[in-house]
Amino acid sequence: MVVLLFYNIGLHFCHNVKRYTCLASILFFFIASSSFTYPDAISLNVSFISDFDKEAEQKEYYTLDSLEAVSSESEAELASNTPVDKDKIIEEEDNGLSEDQELAQGFVLANQIDDLDDSEDDFKETEDSSEVSFDKTDWKLILVNKQHPIPEGYEFPFGDINESMHCDKRVISPLMAMIKDAANTGINLAICSPFRDNDRQEGLFSRKINNYLEAGLSYKDAYNVTSQAVTVPGASEHQIGLAFDIVCGTYYSLDEGFGDTAAGKWLADNSYKYGFIVRYLKGKENITGIEYEPWHFRYVGVDAATIMHEQDLCLEEFWDMYLYD
Repeated sequence: MVVLLFYNIGLHFCHNVKRYTCLASILFFFIASSSFTYPDAISLNVSFISDFDKEAEQKEYYTLDSLEAVSSESEAELASNTPVDKDKIIEEEDNGLSEDQELAQGFVLANQIDDLDDSEDDFKETEDSSEVSFDKTDWKLILVNKQHPIPEGYEFPFGDINESMHCDKRVISPLMAMIKDAANTGINLAICSPFRDNDRQEGLFSRKINNYLEAGLSYKDAYNVTSQAVTVPGASEHQIGLAFDIVCGTYYSLDEGFGDTAAGKWLADNSYKYGFIVRYLKGKENITGIEYEPWHFRYVGVDAATIMHEQDLCLEEFWDMYLYD
């Protein structure tokens, strides 16, 4: 009986060898080439903090009380805690750290904030979030990530933060309110990397891959590491005008250390009141597919932001609980 059992099992596989070979090949290719997962186990001996990129680009910040932008050396030199005038934000040179260290050029004086159009100011604090219902077609809740690229033909009302910095017009009012309220508590916030178009995103992604290729990584490994720090073109929230990188006048580096600053803590505790969330939370990397970014904020509206803040949810988890049928 044992012999017959193994004989029939072997005969089955023999008769279906092509089918199982194809299945195994597909499975192997899927595992080997997928870039949407967060490869915790991969050890590439390459830090996200690097100075591979040799191109110097002049960058500027939007800040409540900055009066001018000044040039800086590379990030490797900036990392030594260079003294900074509290009324200025030092520009960073692109060094391949992450998507969000490709800072959008733009700068505006503090007295220009009151001149911004407040007609879209419809945000308010939620009294009872448990009774709120959500619609997956709501522009504020659009899910954009590696598995959910920007819908073809997606459009939004284009608004100007200043001459060179733009975003979804409907977000400007709560954004300005958050900056003003932070300033009233003694925290001077600075905005960088608002809207980016697809060409800009493709350029960032390609250049980051080339940096890692020059460092000796294979293309597959370079792509995987890049996709953890730079969103794949067509899947970046910066392209829909709802995402912002926010730092402060005393800490201008876009790294995890910002989360430990007074500004980072204030934003983590209060940004939801204005409809913003820390988009890529610590400990959620395997869900978002992006490393922890305490400086990256996404507008989702006050109702959704309140729930996500109270329940410690990232946007993907919020969709699973409140929007998927």
